[in-house]
Amino acid sequence: MNMIFERKLAIPQEVKQMYPLSASAKETVESKREELKKIFSGESDKFILVIGPCSADRDDSVLDYIGRLSEIQEKVKDKIFIVPRIYTNKPRTTGDGYKGMLHQPDPNQKPDMFKGIVAIRELHMKAIEETGFACADEMLYPENYRYLDDLLGYVAIGARSVENQQHRLTASGIEVPVGMKNPTSGDISVMMNSITAAQHKHTFIYRGWEVHSEGNPYAHAILRGYVNKHGQAIPNYHYEDIRHLYETYEKLGLENPAVIVDTNHSNSGKDPFQQIRISKEILMSKRYSKDIDKLVKGFMIESYIEDGSQKIGEGCYGKSITDACLGWDKTERLIFDIADML
Repeated sequence: MNMIFERKLAIPQEVKQMYPLSASAKETVESKREELKKIFSGESDKFILVIGPCSADRDDSVLDYIGRLSEIQEKVKDKIFIVPRIYTNKPRTTGDGYKGMLHQPDPNQKPDMFKGIVAIRELHMKAIEETGFACADEMLYPENYRYLDDLLGYVAIGARSVENQQHRLTASGIEVPVGMKNPTSGDISVMMNSITAAQHKHTFIYRGWEVHSEGNPYAHAILRGYVNKHGQAIPNYHYEDIRHLYETYEKLGLENPAVIVDTNHSNSGKDPFQQIRISKEILMSKRYSKDIDKLVKGFMIESYIEDGSQKIGEGCYGKSITDACLGWDKTERLIFDIADML
């Protein structure tokens, strides 16, 4: 094999024993998970905002941002359920760029995977203990989910992973709602097949074990736009797109039909400031159609302390080092506007 095996990393159970979650934090996670499941099942009519930086790059600014969200959550808690994004793994299709805190706990230093495992666990733990949120992360590597499975409130499967069988099987056996993004090609049948697989029982190999999953009834769709053969961004958040998704759900008969609309990525053409307009258009579609109102459970919004993005090493506090984000002042106003329109 053309690989160098450098060292064997600690297994998830060892890491959990070294960095255990407190009893009160466990209660917080369980409570948040149950509330989120009630929204997806229709028992609660609260609106979900999966919101936060494109990538979690450093503890201080991420926790600062989430702390600000906790103050807003208290003001809009009757209508909105906030799930902060702490995305610690970033897909890189070319091999270049920041791969997330798991790989580089310090973006300015070379990768250190064990330090990365510890860093992402500690950051999620701090968010729970300091702000009372159970946060979201992307499942880039299914085999790594066990390092965080007692901490997360929500999991997303990315556009480049949604066709992968291991992602689908792992999603069928986890305890939290899992959002399946449409692929970059835009073919929603791929996303719907992924949801169908995740909602079914399976037997498969996971981390060297034969495992049996019971199916995840809270697996659901995420619309994030797509690109055409010319590489141009094509949105799929318009009324007709969501209506088509509703009709597709009706034909398949899946449990708990739901969609979270990603207002950035190809839906915005990676212009984070378009997220404001996009959010309000979708809310108008919800007002117009009872079916769309029932199906659209929330938004995914990329937001941080400062507008835009920066290169690694520039050192601007609270500014994304991956995709550009909506800054705090605009984010705060948008959350209040969403609450007013619901």
